[in-house]
Amino acid sequence: MVRNLKWMGAAFEALLGIPALGGLFIISMGYTPLGFMLVFHIVVLVMSITRLKRISVGPIVGITASVLGFIPFLGMMLHWAAAIALAIDALMTPREQVHMSKEDDRF
Repeated sequence: MVRNLKWMGAAFEALLGIPALGGLFIISMGYTPLGFMLVFHIVVLVMSITRLKRISVGPIVGITASVLGFIPFLGMMLHWAAAIALAIDALMTPREQVHMSKEDDRF
């Protein structure tokens, strides 16, 4: 599930990083896509920490891109960096993480 969310985040960041269209979309929506992506990346980071027991770099770069995304050219490059980081992070994330409790060990 975390892996799929990272792929979705990479796709959203890639769309927001399109030079003219991404900027027009963000401005026309009143910068709400940046707020949405900020919350999205925070949720993915928390899920990655709780379920995979590791800190992911992709959501951290995405949080940075969402916070600084209002700066015209810097925001575009940060969205590109976030898309690439999330895609690489999704590739390196295991497909399924199995959690075993003490009760499962006895069988």
